[in-house]
Amino acid sequence: MIHPYPVVHVVDDDAGVRDSLDLLLRLRGYRVRTFASGGELLSHIDPGAHGCIVLDLRMPERDGLAVQSELRARGIDLPIIVLTAHGDAASARAALKGGAFDFLEKPAADAVLAATIEAALTRDRTARERTLRRAEVQARLARLTAREREVFDAVVAGRQNREIAAALGISPRTVEAHKAKLLDKLQVDRLAELIRLALEAAADDAGA
Repeated sequence: MIHPYPVVHVVDDDAGVRDSLDLLLRLRGYRVRTFASGGELLSHIDPGAHGCIVLDLRMPERDGLAVQSELRARGIDLPIIVLTAHGDAASARAALKGGAFDFLEKPAADAVLAATIEAALTRDRTARERTLRRAEVQARLARLTAREREVFDAVVAGRQNREIAAALGISPRTVEAHKAKLLDKLQVDRLAELIRLALEAAADDAGA
C-alpha cells in the first residue's frame, strides 16, 4: 500500500533530539513519526511509506549505516538524510555512497534542515509519480494482442501501412483496423502520443 501523505521518519536514540525535531517539523506542517532506534524503525516502517527518513548515525545495537543498508535490501528507497553529531569525511562518504540523500551535522540550522527535508520529499514524490506512470504505461501495453503489438512496434519504427502489411502478411486495411484498436486501447489520438508512449516503455525496459 502506498500512503497518500508523506511522513518524516525521525530516528535518533536521544529523546531530546527526537522531541525537538518532532516539534520543529510539526510546526512546519509535516507529519512526523519518531523512533528511538534503527531496529524500531525497521520493525514498524511500511514498505509503501511515502516521505523521507532523518537518521542518526551513531546508535546502540544498529548504527545508521546498517539501517540504511537494511532498508535498501528490503527495497525501501525513501530518501535518507543522515543527521549526526559525529560528522567526518569517512562517515559522510560511506553514507552518501550507500545512497543517502544528504548528510548534515548536528546542530543543523532549522532552515537548512527544513530545506533539505523538502528537497527529499520532492524527490520521493517525483520518483513515485514516475513509478505510477510506468505502471500505467505497462498496463496499457498489456491490453494489446500479439498482432496489435507487432503493428504498434512497426508504426513507432516509422513504417508505412503497406510496409507493415507486407511484413505481416496482411492487408493495409487490416493494418488500419489494428491501428484503430491499439490507439483506442492505449488511449492516444495522435502518432506523437503513440511514439511518446513507446519511448516511455523503452526507457522502462532499459532501466529494468
